[in-house]
Amino acid sequence: MAETNFIDYVKIYCRSGRGGRGSTHMHRAKYLPKGGPDGGNGGRGGHVILRANRNYWTLLHLRYDRHIQAEHGGNGSKNKSSGKQGANSYIEVPCGTAVYDAETGEYVCDVTEHEQEVILLRGGRGGLGNFNFATPTNKAPRYAQPGEPMQERSFILELKLLADVGLVGFPNAGKSTLVGAISSARPKIGNYPFTTLEPSLGIVSYRDSRSFVVADIPGIIEGASEGRGLGLRFLRHIERNSLLLFMVPADTDDIRHEYDVLLGELAKFNPDLLDKGRVLAITKCDLLAGDDELKDMLREGLPDDIPVVFISAVAQQGLQELKDVLWREMNSESNKIAAINTQESIIRSTKTFAYMSDIEDDDEGWGEEDALDDDEDIEYLDDEDIEYLDDDAIEDLEDFEYEDAPKS
Repeated sequence: MAETNFIDYVKIYCRSGRGGRGSTHMHRAKYLPKGGPDGGNGGRGGHVILRANRNYWTLLHLRYDRHIQAEHGGNGSKNKSSGKQGANSYIEVPCGTAVYDAETGEYVCDVTEHEQEVILLRGGRGGLGNFNFATPTNKAPRYAQPGEPMQERSFILELKLLADVGLVGFPNAGKSTLVGAISSARPKIGNYPFTTLEPSLGIVSYRDSRSFVVADIPGIIEGASEGRGLGLRFLRHIERNSLLLFMVPADTDDIRHEYDVLLGELAKFNPDLLDKGRVLAITKCDLLAGDDELKDMLREGLPDDIPVVFISAVAQQGLQELKDVLWREMNSESNKIAAINTQESIIRSTKTFAYMSDIEDDDEGWGEEDALDDDEDIEYLDDEDIEYLDDDAIEDLEDFEYEDAPKS
């Protein structure tokens, strides 16, 4: 995977901007010796914002730009001039990207629609200038609020392809051949295991100018949920599919056993995948030479609770029937209800990234010393640790910074 441009997993470090400090300036004019406080407020620090962009297909652009830093807010100045607000930093990602905390694996958010935006880290608020604290009994306050500190956090971005139908099968089950036969996609096809090294999408044309999207992932082998083969790394791409198409070749010794193995690997990876609609396609049926009796014999050992279709992508047999079955199952009420019930648990569950240790090796050199640059003395706080000050509590001066008024 090091040579491919399809990157569906990346770890990034994000830092929002800190708020600017308020000014303690005192107004001075030739004929106004006691002008009073006129220090302006500090500017807000920039946010770090995640934004979906349908023009992106992978996370490749983030692989070489993993440090996302927003601009700091400007300090307040005289004449009640507020500091400049820090510029926001936008992270452009493909639609279907989910975000997790890099340390805990906790779900943070996901974006599925074009131009959908989510604030990952908020910039610190700017401190109030001394003119905000002037009272009849304290007409010349010589203190102002410091700006709120920045926030920093590391995230894992995972791309999950948005498709209607996900293809599930062992290597050389005919998945790529089927995608090439029913859509305009041209995936790599070869007579050897793991021909497909990265997921691909194909748009399938249907009746009355309708269409649906099919996702092809690398073949799954027994033990994929434990890290064997390539399937585990790409199983996330079928988490968003509304329907799963299991594909088993007709020349398999035991079709039912192979189907049960595939189903078991999905259950180990994510048990909620079992709640999705399923269709079983028996591929390479051109080997049966149109023998209906042999097909009936094969049906006897197959599961009765899911539709079964016999197809041959090479010979163009049963493809229209397959499209009809997929369309019917996708739009069935039971499938829509199951998709609604499982969406929360599939997308928002806490995940472990232990199986991504090979990618973690690319992050050597990451650390607070590299990330902080010139801000080593800044103390970073989480949202719950930040204390916001009320104007009524201004008498407690421990939270404020004092400065002597400039001498005239």
